[in-house]
Amino acid sequence: MERMPFEEHEELIRKSFVGSVTVGERGQVVIPIEARRRLELRAGDKLLAFVNPFNNCIFLVRPSALEALLRLTDLLRELMEE
Repeated sequence: MERMPFEEHEELIRKSFVGSVTVGERGQVVIPIEARRRLELRAGDKLLAFVNPFNNCIFLVRPSALEALLRLTDLLRELMEE
């Protein structure tokens, strides 16, 4: 599989970035409004929280998107083995 040029990675990152958050004293964060709008999140919506294997990133995923996340994980594993 051919690698994406750096410029395309940079553009993808710029489009994906929705803001920064601060962890409060009780461990809570506020999801930036741009992310809530894009994902159509509403108060009371449930999300699953995952930490990557390097313990440096957290992912919040709708339960309905879990199957897609698992397929992506399989694809990433295959790419890493190449």
